[in-house]
Amino acid sequence: MSTNIKNTNKRISVYQNLLLFTAGGIIYGAMEVVYREYTHISMFITGGLCFLLIGAIRHLKRDIPVTVRMLMGALMITLLEFICGLIVNLWLELDVWCYAHERANLLGQICLHASAIWFFLSFLAVYLDIFMRKRMFGEPTAPIRILP
Repeated sequence: MSTNIKNTNKRISVYQNLLLFTAGGIIYGAMEVVYREYTHISMFITGGLCFLLIGAIRHLKRDIPVTVRMLMGALMITLLEFICGLIVNLWLELDVWCYAHERANLLGQICLHASAIWFFLSFLAVYLDIFMRKRMFGEPTAPIRILP
């Protein structure tokens, strides 16, 4: 493969990832605005990273059942939300959110209730990623299994 083609493929990949990141960030922020009437730029960044990672699950192994992808997505979102919370809320003291009033919370940054919500919302993220990659980038899709 020539250097020109490799560079073109890298540019396309960066462009695709930038579009997916932006879509994830906008959707994550919009969900926050609907749920609590405001958001923060850190949620755009976190949402973009979450959406890219949920899409990356599909590239690990195409036949991973949706329920397993949803669980992996919920775990990744929870982890990223925790890391973001440590930085934004505890270190920078911006107090963007606080789950301290929720049961089963960890340092007020994540909680079991939110993780359960992320599990079900991951279903939408999995399918939106597949839809966007197929429609916008012409990527092939494999049959999707619900259960292992």
